[in-house]
Amino acid sequence: MKFGKLSWVWVCLGAAITQAWSPVALAQNCEASQSAAVDCFVGYAVKTDLTPLRHGMNISQFKAYGVAVSKILQAEKDSVVLAGMASAVADAMPPTNASGSQNAPAQQTAMDSIVQAETSCGLVALPAQVSQQQAEYFSIDLVSSMNSSGGIMLSPGFLLRVIDSYIVSGTSGGTVNWTQVNTQLATMVSTLSSSGLLKLPASVPLASAQRFSQDLAQAIYAYKQATGRTSL
Repeated sequence: MKFGKLSWVWVCLGAAITQAWSPVALAQNCEASQSAAVDCFVGYAVKTDLTPLRHGMNISQFKAYGVAVSKILQAEKDSVVLAGMASAVADAMPPTNASGSQNAPAQQTAMDSIVQAETSCGLVALPAQVSQQQAEYFSIDLVSSMNSSGGIMLSPGFLLRVIDSYIVSGTSGGTVNWTQVNTQLATMVSTLSSSGLLKLPASVPLASAQRFSQDLAQAIYAYKQATGRTSL
């Protein structure tokens, strides 16, 4: 991957582990707290061209985003879920139309919808100092980097393709029978859970996992409509 694709990673990692130690940093009281250290690190990263401002943010917003990323990275369960779904989207829902032309907004819209579903279903609990929008930006940055990554041995998008198979089979004459699809998805999640293949956290009831699969189906359908794809 090109450095530009990875620059945000250096900010994330530095924000998570850096302790400000230079005389300049001390003068700015960058050691006052973890958030202060991250704030300083992001400011220096932009000033030294380690990373550009992203997502139309100004420097203050970007510093706050850096703090949010550090909080996400420290929330192990949340970061695993967000990274896992970003990997699945990069694999199964690329930023291209059926014709092969570029369509990054379709992928980004799908990623936003999936993050919204993750939080509304309780699969991701936003840490303090992390907004819904910042979690979506984090996932978009992840999927953007993964888009150009090669050498994937196993397809992380298999779950999205399984869900899409229910949409395809439930479509007739261009119309999706959502009652049928939602019922089948609920049954699938229930079966996976009862068989032990799907292990839900104690805080996530089965009904929430079923609803999340149905929300994923809606995101997949919207993505296919936007890209002209008939299947993932």
